[in-house]
Amino acid sequence: MRRMGTVVGTGVLLLVMTACGSAQLGSGSSAGGSTPTLGTSTPAEPPGIAPGEIPPDGKPVSLSKVDASALAPEYPKTVWTQGDGKTVGVIGQEGGCGKVSASVLAQDASSVKIELLETLPLEKKMCTMDIRFPPLTVALDQPLGDRTVVLSSRQEQK
Repeated sequence: MRRMGTVVGTGVLLLVMTACGSAQLGSGSSAGGSTPTLGTSTPAEPPGIAPGEIPPDGKPVSLSKVDASALAPEYPKTVWTQGDGKTVGVIGQEGGCGKVSASVLAQDASSVKIELLETLPLEKKMCTMDIRFPPLTVALDQPLGDRTVVLSSRQEQK
């Protein structure tokens, strides 16, 4: 009976030491003097811009001038203009192996229709389970002015 307690205690101690040792990955220095890191990625946004945030040179478009009824409820609805108003910015949504883009479908005197397209790869492969919100811009023929921005989204495999 005494041996059983020793064996179980040793097993628990070994498990704890192994877990602590694996938590130290990336915190030591390698022979080359650099510090290895795990799980780092480069943000899609310019430095200093948080995901979903309007760039410093952007002017927000009032939500009353944004028709996002065709978007899923959780999709970002942030819209802004830049420069002379001919550049409209939106926040896209992409995840895993998907890549989002924006394009102007139509523009007239009362509205500008912008489609957010998430392109997914045809071949099946392992992808991350993250969601990203990159800022996207489109060019208009004329400044946005008082026109309504109508947003839609879809997915496509290529």
